[in-house]
Amino acid sequence: MDDKAKKEYDIAIIGGGPGGYVAAIRAAQQGACVCLIEADRVGGTCLNRGCIPTKALYSTALLKERLAKAGDHGFNLGDVGFDYARAVERKDGVVEQLVGGIEQLLKSQGIDVYKGKASLETNDRICIRQPGVAGRIRAKKIILATGSIPARPKALPIDGKNILTSNEILAIKELPESLLVIGGGYIGCEFAGIFAALGSKVTVVEALPRILAQSDKQIVREVEKSFKQRQVEIHIDTAVESLEVTDSGVKARFGDHEKTFDKVLVAVGRVANTSGLNLEEVGVAVENGTIKVDSRLKTSVPNIFAIGDVTGIIQLAHVASYQAGIAVANALGGDEEADYRVVPSAIFTLPEIGQVGLTEAKCKEQGVAVDVGRFAYQASGKALCDGEAQGSIKVVAEKEGGRILGAAIVGEEASALISEISVAMSQQMTAAQLGEVIHAHPTLPEIVLEAAEDVNGHAVHKAGRKRK
Repeated sequence: MDDKAKKEYDIAIIGGGPGGYVAAIRAAQQGACVCLIEADRVGGTCLNRGCIPTKALYSTALLKERLAKAGDHGFNLGDVGFDYARAVERKDGVVEQLVGGIEQLLKSQGIDVYKGKASLETNDRICIRQPGVAGRIRAKKIILATGSIPARPKALPIDGKNILTSNEILAIKELPESLLVIGGGYIGCEFAGIFAALGSKVTVVEALPRILAQSDKQIVREVEKSFKQRQVEIHIDTAVESLEVTDSGVKARFGDHEKTFDKVLVAVGRVANTSGLNLEEVGVAVENGTIKVDSRLKTSVPNIFAIGDVTGIIQLAHVASYQAGIAVANALGGDEEADYRVVPSAIFTLPEIGQVGLTEAKCKEQGVAVDVGRFAYQASGKALCDGEAQGSIKVVAEKEGGRILGAAIVGEEASALISEISVAMSQQMTAAQLGEVIHAHPTLPEIVLEAAEDVNGHAVHKAGRKRK
């Protein structure tokens, strides 16, 4: 620790992920004296062991699949070799570049960054421990942004070498010939798609009745179809009974099966990272393992706030960044409330998924009468030109009034296309109003236009519906 530790800060932020570092920058932009405490590297799970490295590998998988279709465009490439170790090296390079960029941003804003493990001593004093030394700082306000870590069920003997979490699998240097993925949620399905595309034989085991249980059923069918095309085995309503590391791999028992795999990925969710924070002693309330906050991101201790995965509200990096702005505004004397009514999400399966708002099934559960517009990628000129015609979009709108309530997209650039629906929803637009917006041609966003028009039977490039 150095002389910086003698300062008293306006705001101290514990955790340097997409919630924490954004909060630090937001506070500094408003003239606050700020410090950021990070036990590992800035960028958090998202940048170092989550969103970014997985998307770098996803990009590699996507390119490999497109190269396989190059013959359709007239290219005779022959056998294209693939070096997984080089793909990992590229992934690591992307991460290093972005981490360095964030470090420079923090420095340019005059933010003091402490490397070490933080714990609360009082509501305004933090102990920071580094190897062989400990120091203390004081802060008028504290924001907890320590994120989440992979769930590690005691029944599964995770060793970090053969049986892995999402952290360790990103560090392997050789492509496994066979991979068992335990968990069919978004993390498990993303890794399953990536490794299958790169050449691994992948098996997914999910305890629930279907994979991607929180996503629209019709959209998930496209992912299931793509898994089948890539020879990914899916076992639903099935639990893994045992894992045993042997000389030939990891022997797994599930359902009526006993198989041996090179590697096993345990992807059964994430839990709040609250270890060592000393929350109870300071009086910060914890509920179901997560820090309890109100709509203003305040904890039970008036000058302590919490944001991101550690709150258990919505485990998405962009939600943490959004909450950062709310928490900082309130820490500096404001009175803002978080609004989660329009939160888009993306799942980078092959093809990828973008979704926002309510699904058709959820509307039915809530007794909300809706009209639904649909449009297929195969009817899009741009999708056909790109050779990416697998996928569809669904727009859900109130029957009374036509206000857009949600959408689900599966296909090329779904993660980007969903943003248009999000903007429309944030402005309380109806499907008819979105359908009146001129879209450039030929582009993929035209499928959003057509689906919005289809809510009222107006879609031009879709047969079989009468205008309402």
